Amino acid sequence: QVQLVESGGGLVQAGGSLRLSCAASGRTFSSYTMGWFRQAPGKEREFVAGISQSGGRTYYADSVKGRFTISRDNAKNTVYLQMNGLKPEDTAVYYCAARSGKAIMIGADSYDYWGQGTQVTVSS
Repeated sequence: QVQLVESGGGLVQAGGSLRLSCAASGRTFSSYTMGWFRQAPGKEREFVAGISQSGGRTYYADSVKGRFTISRDNAKNTVYLQMNGLKPEDTAVYYCAARSGKAIMIGADSYDYWGQGTQVTVSS
């Protein structure tokens, strides 16, 4: 099992930047494919970005491609989401998630473990 704790959310003006972190417990962090999802009020949870076990492969939702960067440090058991050029429509609760398989999946149901979420609010 793995426990995930997100941090780094907050309030930022449009065009600004934030870096989210997700710290994982356990010794097997490097065996998990990681993803970031977000959920805005009244909307379904949506995939934002994913990264392979080694960090060599990444995948992004079209809505964040070119603005967000996912990375991981397996020595620190942490996955990051660098968010630049933030827009009001990026406002949501952001969750990190872990899955045991090798593939980066965009469906939330494919992930086994979830953090509690961190709020990101972008003002116009």
